Amino acid sequence: MPQLIVETKGLTRRFGEQVSVNKVNLEVPEGKIYGFLGPNGAGKTTTIKMLLGLLRADAGTIRMFGQEMPENSLDILRKVGSLVENPSYYGHLTGYKNLKILSTLLKLPDRRIGEVLEIVRLTSSADRKVSGYSLGMKQRLGIAAALLRGPQLLILDEPTNGLDPAGIQEIRHLMLSLAHDQGMTILLSSHLLSEVDTIADEIGIISSGRLVYQGALELLERRRGKVLEFAVERPEEALRTLLLQGFTVERKGNALSVSAGNASVPQAELFKLLGPYGIMNAREHSKSLEELFMELTGKGVSL
Repeated sequence: MPQLIVETKGLTRRFGEQVSVNKVNLEVPEGKIYGFLGPNGAGKTTTIKMLLGLLRADAGTIRMFGQEMPENSLDILRKVGSLVENPSYYGHLTGYKNLKILSTLLKLPDRRIGEVLEIVRLTSSADRKVSGYSLGMKQRLGIAAALLRGPQLLILDEPTNGLDPAGIQEIRHLMLSLAHDQGMTILLSSHLLSEVDTIADEIGIISSGRLVYQGALELLERRRGKVLEFAVERPEEALRTLLLQGFTVERKGNALSVSAGNASVPQAELFKLLGPYGIMNAREHSKSLEELFMELTGKGVSL
């Protein structure tokens, strides 16, 4: 079993009366890409800022690389690179010179600048002013800055936010390369499952400050329940009948979707109940991962 690079227990943060992060237990394994998912305002950025020592936790503990935060923050954060929210640059300077300023502060050799520019595929644009960079190029420059010290853990907060499909694909390829070729652990936050489901080894889903799922993506896929969809002539009456019988039902026009969780949908019973309301057609299918994600984050159901 891989060592945990990040482990939190009961991590909590309040802003006045509002609980932004509520008893979160994160477990990020070494050498994996961990997708930290949730709607905007769910608590992702607040959690990340606590991991980086930018916000104080009101309760709970943080262990990174087997050491406690914040007591060992200097030792821990030397091993961490991060890109949180929108990075700032000197637009009138080139990409190379922006990294040069940072590398000088960190007392790193100039050759390291060239190395990280090559990793993020910005070598050919290194001498261009950052003001002329696309949003995707600026994000890659921010990742280059985060890589300067050769971190073991890379924390990226919504790195694909606002990017076009080509920019998103570039960031995905970069993260896969860092994790698989260099053995780096990556904690990646996003509000869209589709942005990480092709690259993440593990995911955590946060909703209203609570962690509602954590584990391998393939295990989440097994939780996709069956749904039986009916089109009926009298949907309002049919809906009332199903709700009275304890079914979970969603209605869109004449269509009723009946969920049975992980169990088999009791088709015979449903046909008997809905027959009087004029069944026009019916079909069974599995929930998509997106539907399951929306169900978890929309209803706050804990797995």
